[in-house]
Amino acid sequence: MKKIGIIGAMDVEVERLKADMTVTRQITKAQMHFCEGTLKNQPVVVVRSGIGKVNAAVCTQILVDEFGVDAVINTGIAGSLNAQIDIGDIVISTDVLHHDMDAVNFGYAPGQIPQMEVFSFTADEPMAELAEKVCHQVNPEIKVFRGRVVSGDQFISDRATKDRITEQFHGFCTEMEGAAIAQAAYLNQIPFIVIRAISDKADDSASEDYPTFEKKAVEHSVRLVEGFLAAQA
Repeated sequence: MKKIGIIGAMDVEVERLKADMTVTRQITKAQMHFCEGTLKNQPVVVVRSGIGKVNAAVCTQILVDEFGVDAVINTGIAGSLNAQIDIGDIVISTDVLHHDMDAVNFGYAPGQIPQMEVFSFTADEPMAELAEKVCHQVNPEIKVFRGRVVSGDQFISDRATKDRITEQFHGFCTEMEGAAIAQAAYLNQIPFIVIRAISDKADDSASEDYPTFEKKAVEHSVRLVEGFLAAQA
C-alpha cells in the first residue's frame, strides 16, 4: 500500500495518531482538518470526519480525490451487539452495512441500498487478517473478533432497538460512520477495514457506560492502528 487514509469520527479518536505522526501537509476542506505525513514509516492521511454517515462519506471522497489514498482504515468506538463481546474488546469488520436503510416498500430487504448490486460492503481480507494478528500482539489483555459492523445515524442506547438490529442484521457491533466509509471505498474501488473498540453494550446502560470506557477503548484502537502500520511499512 502506498498511502493509507485513517478516519476517526471524533477528536479523541485521532488526536493520539496525529501527535505520533510526522506531518508534512495540513489542509482544511469541508470543515475537516486533514494531516498528511508518515506514521510508523507508513504514508498516511489522518482526519476527524465528524459524527454520522454524511460526514464520513464526504471525508472518504476527499481522501480519494485530494490525497489519492490507496486504502482506508476507519477507527473508533462502537456498541456491542454480541453478548460475547465485552467493553474494551475489538471488532474488525468482515463486512459493513446500513442498519437504518429501509426501502422495503419497493421490494428491497432491510439494509439493502436500492439499485446497488451488493447488500453489504466486504472489508479487505488481507488487511483484516493483518489487523487481527497485530491486535493479538499489541492488545493481549482483550479479545478480538471479526464480524459484521452495522451503521446508522443514531446512538443505540435501548434494549429493544439493539435486539431488533441484532435479529435483522446479525452484526457484532453498531456505530455511526463505518458503512458510509465502506460504501465510498466500494464506489472508488479501494480496500478498507473498519476497526471498532467497544465502549458500551448498546443497551439501556449505554449512556452510562460510554464516558467511563471511551478512553480505554480509544487506547486499544490506537495501539492496533499503529501496530498495523508498523507491520505494513
